[in-house]
Amino acid sequence: MPEIKKGRVDYFLILIVFFISIFGLIILASASTFFAQKRVGDSFYYVKRQIFFGFLPGILLAFLVSKLKIKSLKKWSLTIFLINILLLGLVFVPGLGIKIGGATRWLNLRIFSFQPSEFLKLSFILYLGSWLESKSGKRKSEMGPLPFLIILSLVGFFLVLQPDASTLLIIAITGILMYFLAETPLWHTILIVLFLLFGGLILIFLAPYRMNRILVFLNPNIDPLGLSYHLKQSLISVGSGRIFGTGLGFSEQKLGYLPAVISDSIFSVLAGETGFIGCLFLLFFYLIFLWRGFKIGIESEDLFSRLVAFGITLWITFQAFFNIGAMIGILPLTGIPLPFISYGGSAIISQLIGIGILCAISKNLT
Repeated sequence: MPEIKKGRVDYFLILIVFFISIFGLIILASASTFFAQKRVGDSFYYVKRQIFFGFLPGILLAFLVSKLKIKSLKKWSLTIFLINILLLGLVFVPGLGIKIGGATRWLNLRIFSFQPSEFLKLSFILYLGSWLESKSGKRKSEMGPLPFLIILSLVGFFLVLQPDASTLLIIAITGILMYFLAETPLWHTILIVLFLLFGGLILIFLAPYRMNRILVFLNPNIDPLGLSYHLKQSLISVGSGRIFGTGLGFSEQKLGYLPAVISDSIFSVLAGETGFIGCLFLLFFYLIFLWRGFKIGIESEDLFSRLVAFGITLWITFQAFFNIGAMIGILPLTGIPLPFISYGGSAIISQLIGIGILCAISKNLT
């Protein structure tokens, strides 16, 4: 594997993301044709939107962010985080928030709409990295992990109201690992994990649909035409691919059987059409991304850069493996999109901005 060249953008990282994204657009083109033709009369409607409202603005913003100094990111991290919290609150304002599928997660600004919670993943990582660095060497106070839990509870409050438990899950796990990697006392991390496990159990018991997802995970055959329909259709799609797949465009489950075919379930189409080989190809690139992101973090000299690099890498990698795990039945269904592949402009843009920040960090290595 090529070494990271000091003082330069890590082009190998960009190449990894490029391959995943191109692969994703090919799969999206295949997965969305039937759905798009039936809904809007244009087979490539979602592919074009993914390119023009996801990748193009995302690439532009990633390029601009990669030019920033790390000190600027650290200086503005709190402001960015607070603006993001404000935007989360605005989704509940009548006329601004958009309710889709029982969840109020989208903000309508007339010219365009977007999902603030997708950008929260990134703004939280930036602020947490800055906060942990500022408290470095001072965390042996009597308050222990309480400040961290307060920050996470603020985020959790708005996400639970939407509701968007899947985003909260990603943020919580990423945050815990960043806290641990900041070399905080181990008992702090243990207390945080116990607190979040307790909070997670409460959220599961308070929402019947979350409990149903756990029941389906424990018994996929519990209700094949009802509760477990999504998982059963996903497993049928994945299993149909065997070693080499049915071929691009030949998945039958995407023809109205598989729910969320262009978003949460797109991996099932990928597995069905490209088979075990295609899945290995994708997993290989995600693992290379994980290695490269961690390498950038390890070689960073300041704590903020290190933690942010780790955080962005963990966020994107965890999303990938949570999505894949849910689609093959080894994890409960969560509604987490597949990075760089699932349809969604807000997700693509936030992920590419994250890549831009990783490039900025790699460029500042000395």
